[in-house]
Amino acid sequence: MANSLVLAITIICFLVLTTGGSAFRQRPQLPQQEQQAQYCRIQSLNPLESARRIQHEAGYTDVWDQTSDQIQCAGVAASRHLIQQGGLLLPSFNNAPLLAYVVRGRGIVGIINPGCAETFQSSEQTESGERFGSERFRDQHQKIHPCRKGDIVAFQAGVAHWVHNDGNEELELMVVHDTSNADNQLDQNLRVTNTRFFLAGSPQESEKQQTKYGGQQEEIFSGNLFQGFETEVLAESFKVDLETAARLQGQDDNRGFIVRVGKEFEMQRPSKYEDERRERSQRNNGFEETVCTMRIRENLDDPERADVYTAQGGRISTVNSHNLPILKQIQLSAERGVLYENAMAAPHWTLNAHNIIYILRGSGRIQVVGHSNRAVFNGEVRQGQLLVVPQNYAEVKQAGSEGLEWVSFKTNDRAVSSPLAGKTSVIRAMPEEVVMSAFRVSRAEAHKLKYNRQEVRIFPQSSSKREKGSRWSIV
Repeated sequence: MANSLVLAITIICFLVLTTGGSAFRQRPQLPQQEQQAQYCRIQSLNPLESARRIQHEAGYTDVWDQTSDQIQCAGVAASRHLIQQGGLLLPSFNNAPLLAYVVRGRGIVGIINPGCAETFQSSEQTESGERFGSERFRDQHQKIHPCRKGDIVAFQAGVAHWVHNDGNEELELMVVHDTSNADNQLDQNLRVTNTRFFLAGSPQESEKQQTKYGGQQEEIFSGNLFQGFETEVLAESFKVDLETAARLQGQDDNRGFIVRVGKEFEMQRPSKYEDERRERSQRNNGFEETVCTMRIRENLDDPERADVYTAQGGRISTVNSHNLPILKQIQLSAERGVLYENAMAAPHWTLNAHNIIYILRGSGRIQVVGHSNRAVFNGEVRQGQLLVVPQNYAEVKQAGSEGLEWVSFKTNDRAVSSPLAGKTSVIRAMPEEVVMSAFRVSRAEAHKLKYNRQEVRIFPQSSSKREKGSRWSIV
């Protein structure tokens, strides 16, 4: 009897481990991930223009339609800020991590990490007559970061930040929010202030605006966080009078969320040389791994830092968690591509990420192929357009007569691409016998498929095609 009981218990445990137990080992899929997967059953793609524009006192914000299937598939939201000279993007924080690419201009970025010390101090001389000209500290604040054209800037979810244009031209930022990121436990909708919680101003009147796509209406919510508190509570919290507390609420502030600042907007910061020296030191000693001193930006415009370069074709630069460790926390990375006239970026697919491609300059053609026998997109793209290439969809780019430049935001901090052609391609890595059998070609043809292209990822246009013109056609 005892042996029978032991045998029965053993069988039950085995069944639990082999059937029901497997359910416990699997990570349950979140409802928003299931919804996201539904939108990834894409039959066709189209380059997207921004859907609407929000005007501010010192600039504007363009927002892409988040109801688009391809944007829903990628689980992101996209917007573009233009900050005029002297403009300030008001302090705010987001429920989703984001990457910003500096399309043009320069400025400064403030990141306010909870619990970090105020390491930047500004000072002024005391009134004359004091002995030895002693100094008194006028202000202390957390570290600020310069940004310039070509920078990728990373922002963590829930961390307050602001941006100021202190340059001599407009500052343009292309921004992608990863709304499907695990750090976002709210919803995936970007309603201007939905993923952005403002700490100042009164960003937008409550109204319904109609987008360009499908007549979709979207409610815009106004105000900053302080407006929800009673004025007396704020006065007590900050130990200020009621008038000052009311200023925090910005009730009569109609400037939008990019505002113009005066000449008094000056703050203490290191010189350009000191800042670059500090960042080099951080790369060497690992200080960037700490929350309070980590680097938040990497420049992708410098040709000398390109990861892939072909003299007659162009270059590709990447930033991921290997060279910018903060990206490991927000699970995003980016790629900057430059193709010269009629050059081609090799056909490839991305193993572990969606690609959100924003066209910076020039024009060209892109083909995107899914698991069917036809392209889901085969057409022209131009400056200012956005195109999403879902994970494992293959893509190929060819520049037009003025070249093609893009920045690609990737939904993985270590996104990996697998080329179909070229020196590092999947075909090159196969034995000739496999290529011969798979494609029913001779050994000589298999050898050509493997070795005719010696370039890595970027192919300059051949002289024969330069004479005849490109053979690509839009079908």
